[in-house]
Amino acid sequence: MEFVFVVPREKLFPEFLPQGLVRFDAELTRESVMDSIHEHGFYVERDYAERTPSLKQVIPYTVVVSEGKVMLTKRLPQGGEGRLVGKLSIGIGGHMNPEDHSDSGQDVEGGPPKSSDPVAECTLRELEEELWLEGARRLEPIGLINDDSNPVGAVHVGLVQVLFLHKGSARVREEDILEGRMVAPNELQSLLGEDANFETWSRMLVERLAELLPLPQPAHS
Repeated sequence: MEFVFVVPREKLFPEFLPQGLVRFDAELTRESVMDSIHEHGFYVERDYAERTPSLKQVIPYTVVVSEGKVMLTKRLPQGGEGRLVGKLSIGIGGHMNPEDHSDSGQDVEGGPPKSSDPVAECTLRELEEELWLEGARRLEPIGLINDDSNPVGAVHVGLVQVLFLHKGSARVREEDILEGRMVAPNELQSLLGEDANFETWSRMLVERLAELLPLPQPAHS
């Protein structure tokens, strides 16, 4: 039995209901979102969460960027989660589970152990499960992504992040269940124009890709 982390919809969106990608700004700050997650979030059985739109399953959704290129993946039939098989994605993510609530996690920059932060721990776990990463890295929070137009989107919300790799690389770990390669932004735009089979959230992010890539790169000596 799987348990997933959820936040009541009205606690996460007390003033307005965003649709699509909403950047963190003066009205919707990362601090306010994280406060809602930490104060009002809890774990429930996944089967219950999947049929309860009053709860939002929180998914850290990380775009990996290296030297101006973006990691593009496709879930193969052996990869489970039938709803995602064959779909293209630029986001690495998954459900937050009880194992992400501990005091022994490290942040994505490989720093020392810190106090429990389930979002950071889930992000690190999902990245390590899916990818081999090389190079110095920096995680940049972007905003929320929400789509209530379909039953799957109605019970999930994404915490969008960009992981910048400096003079590094990324490749998939388990090539029998996942395909992946680094692609230029213009190729993603071409795939979008050809109506390629993107995940809904990834499609939304590719449409706004120009806003994500010019983010400040990490400084290195």
